[in-house]
Amino acid sequence: MFSFAAFGNDLHSGKRSFDFVAKRKIWYAIAVAMVVGSILSLALIRLNPGIEFRGGSEFQLSSVADTSTITGSDAVSSVVDGAEARVTVVGDSGVRVQTEKLTPAETEEVRAALAEAYDVPEGDITSSFVGASWGSDVTKKAVQGLLIFVVLVGVIIAGYFRTWKMSVAALIALFHDLIITAGLYALTGFEVTPASVIGFLTILGYSLYDTVVVFDKVRENTERVTASTRRTFEEAANLAVNQTLVRSVNTSVVALLPVASILFIGAFVLGAGTLKDISLALFIGIAAGTYSSIFIATPLLVDLRRREPEIVAHTRKLLKKRAEGTAPAAGSVPDFGTPDDADEDEDRPAVGAGVGGGSAVVNATPAPSRRGPATRKESSGQRAQPKRGKRR
Repeated sequence: MFSFAAFGNDLHSGKRSFDFVAKRKIWYAIAVAMVVGSILSLALIRLNPGIEFRGGSEFQLSSVADTSTITGSDAVSSVVDGAEARVTVVGDSGVRVQTEKLTPAETEEVRAALAEAYDVPEGDITSSFVGASWGSDVTKKAVQGLLIFVVLVGVIIAGYFRTWKMSVAALIALFHDLIITAGLYALTGFEVTPASVIGFLTILGYSLYDTVVVFDKVRENTERVTASTRRTFEEAANLAVNQTLVRSVNTSVVALLPVASILFIGAFVLGAGTLKDISLALFIGIAAGTYSSIFIATPLLVDLRRREPEIVAHTRKLLKKRAEGTAPAAGSVPDFGTPDDADEDEDRPAVGAGVGGGSAVVNATPAPSRRGPATRKESSGQRAQPKRGKRR
């Protein structure tokens, strides 16, 4: 019977391993295809900004018997010629109608037309107006926050891991998640609202959290990799991904379950538009962040560091030893402890071994007896017989 716990232990010890880093070209191709598709969606289909960003008038109707969207569009066009109305069904008996900016007189006429079309009292229809300047201010602040966030995160990661290459790999994976999320937003036609912006900013932290967890294990495994006689830098980094794989999957599943509940139940069943906007961004971002932390970030780090002189020299030396049969093959020795401890055990001389690495010699000289010097018979291995007195 399959045991998930045993599977995780095998991945952590190195007994079982997936070649995430070795097959990085495949993951790169998949990531590039998704990013290109997202960019095409943004360029051709484009995002659907909500009324908060484009400005306009909004009418809310509740307890409507007929929730046909065509009825609302016809009611608006009968008052304002050529006006484009976006009619959305909210829940089981609610309708939301969004139009371009209307004058106060046009607003009252549209309210009366909607009341007549949907057969509801005119007093049950609420209207509001949102200026486009508010949405532009939100967009400007969001872009400023994103830039400040990226700069601070890059500096902090570089300082924590003591290398700028980890910052570059983490930020590339982060932008990968953002572009894919925005592209799917454009492809599905969901409105971009302030709640969507909150969702975008939220997935930044989640994506980086998962990547930093993997990078921390990579640093632990590769801290003294140039002195290792068991693994190259690429193999040690791949082991780190395998060791954190179960944790990444479990964290993602636990995070996706409540988000999926909000998205499919709270939004599509109950019709809560705000929940739909933020939950879609979170759902796509968490899924993309899990993919990038496993398949993108660590392989990118390996590509950035594998040309360093020390790593190149160590890799050549270890591969040469494997070819000569003086070093174990990759993956042949499970890692039941930390890589550094295992390497130290291999290099530590055995008890009694000579300086030249000869075989151990056990000192067989017995300790001196407390009874004094041994007799000649005892030294020859025979048991000494006690002297007998003369018989009288």
